[in-house]
Amino acid sequence: MSKKAIVTGGSSGIGKAIAKVLSDNGFEVYAIGRQFDLSDLEPIHKVELDVLDTNKLIDTVNEINKSHDINLLVNCAGVGFYGLHEELNAKKIQLMVRTNLEVPMILTNNLLRDLKQNKGLIINIASVTAQEVNPHGAAYGATKAGLLSFSNSIFEEARKYGVKVTTILPDMTDTKLYRNADFTVDDDVLSYLNPEDVANVVNFVINAPFNQVLNQITLKPQLKRIKRKPKI
Repeated sequence: MSKKAIVTGGSSGIGKAIAKVLSDNGFEVYAIGRQFDLSDLEPIHKVELDVLDTNKLIDTVNEINKSHDINLLVNCAGVGFYGLHEELNAKKIQLMVRTNLEVPMILTNNLLRDLKQNKGLIINIASVTAQEVNPHGAAYGATKAGLLSFSNSIFEEARKYGVKVTTILPDMTDTKLYRNADFTVDDDVLSYLNPEDVANVVNFVINAPFNQVLNQITLKPQLKRIKRKPKI
């Protein structure tokens, strides 16, 4: 019987790349996202839902996990808004807190008993901002710092039951995360990561020796550079 994995944010970007890597490694993958290309991601199960619909999210995950056989949870869904903090609004702040931090906490809460039973793995996709000072991204960085703290604490709670927890902290990655920002990745390919780069780290994590826990991995491009978007 194949191992079973849930990946949030699995319809695009880093989550999509991770779902493909897990499928290639023999996992039965359930990718959760808002909208999928109908021809994409075969043979991965495409689960269309809004992760902020908490009741539907829990019901759906419980249905996927009805045999209590989830081995891997990847929390990858994320959203970012940038700029001076006073220029944000309550809705944007709530959206970041709920998507980037609340959803991983709820899914972990829901699945942790079975992950303990199955000696499973949790992979949380945070950000280098979790360890930095983030002017013009204070709220986003705070949600990722919270996710890193949560990950480390859950590992200490659950490690004696065989649960592994890995937090991956990517730097600038060529995804849709910056669609709400006044900047994006630079044109120089040495200045950003691709989603597949992060997925390759996941591949490394899931194939690590059973007695090792790769607790925290920071991934950076060679150059530190961004590009400002033209003002409209």
